[in-house]
Amino acid sequence: MNANSLTALRREVRVWMDVHLTGQFEPLRYRGNAGDGDALPELRKAWEQELARSNWTCPHWPKAHGGRGLSIPEQIVFQEEYARAGGPGRIGHIGEGLVGPTLIAFGTDAQKQQFLPGILAGTDYWCQGYSEPGAGSDLGNIRTRATRDSATGDWIVTGQKVWTSLAHLSDWIFVLARCEAGTVGRHGLIFLLMPLDQNGVEIQPIEQIGGGAEFNSVFFDNARARAEHVVGAPGDGWRIAMALLGFERGISTLGQQMAFAQELQAICEITRETGQAQSPDVRQRIAKAWTGLRAMRYLALRVLGGDGSPDVQRDALGYKYHWSNWHRDLGKLAMDVLGPEAGILDESDPRKERLQRMFLFSRADTIYGGTNEIQLNLIAEQGLKMPREPRGTMD
Repeated sequence: MNANSLTALRREVRVWMDVHLTGQFEPLRYRGNAGDGDALPELRKAWEQELARSNWTCPHWPKAHGGRGLSIPEQIVFQEEYARAGGPGRIGHIGEGLVGPTLIAFGTDAQKQQFLPGILAGTDYWCQGYSEPGAGSDLGNIRTRATRDSATGDWIVTGQKVWTSLAHLSDWIFVLARCEAGTVGRHGLIFLLMPLDQNGVEIQPIEQIGGGAEFNSVFFDNARARAEHVVGAPGDGWRIAMALLGFERGISTLGQQMAFAQELQAICEITRETGQAQSPDVRQRIAKAWTGLRAMRYLALRVLGGDGSPDVQRDALGYKYHWSNWHRDLGKLAMDVLGPEAGILDESDPRKERLQRMFLFSRADTIYGGTNEIQLNLIAEQGLKMPREPRGTMD
């Protein structure tokens, strides 16, 4: 794809957003992102269907499966322009970015026929059932059990998942469970697709410090996953789960960076308005944030355009650690710039409200998706080939 074609696509996306993110959808601008994930849910579901009508729900999927087949540079353009226009957080992003690509790669023809159309249409919503109270960053401690029903071949699931984003707004959940008694770690796991609207499933919202409740605990008490809704084979769950996480750390990171740039821009505007732009300390911290964001972009582009070489794989290991710590520090900078007003919710100034919400949620950035400690272990052991840290065992 040449530069002229990318410019034309960028213009197409920008015009589409200008035309469609108006009227009834105007309140969605900049809403529904991290820390605000359960905002305006019905309107955001309608937005998903608005995207679908123009085939923008799954633009990176292959054309054979209903997508646009966008290349990596084209996907970057879409993500950046979507974020630049203030596009709302996607309620359908788990289905689009995780479930769909996983089924395209590993699913049966019947699974693709059943599940892909609803994701494309923006009518079926998914959540992720990985983390548990004792298995967050270390998924090898999974304890949720799946037992085969000998009469039907279905799987009966018992256990608990936690920090499940948007479970209360979702129709389906994919679940990593232990299907072989006596196994530990990555062995004996199964990857299941389960409807949430069934007996034996209870969803309990977890209220956050910012007032939202986008996370949930999901309890399974003899809930059922049909035999044909196993992805891969029983015992193959770890391989499927890790492949899915690879899809998670994809092109959307460039859209995330555009949102970060908008937050940094809001901080700069406020410093100029309050006169803090003359402070050497504030100027130095803004400069450090800007250079860190540019480094983040370079790293993401290097990983996305890489050839799978060991050098690129090592770079990829450090990405989550870099952006999460950078964003946490940006939240601190935002509160320092707001000064005494930082603790007072100001709905009259959307910039300040977004920065306050960002600060509160960014405290979790270095925890979810793999804590700092786990990320450093991965960098050391997988990237630098250092000796493994001694692991304890759970009774």
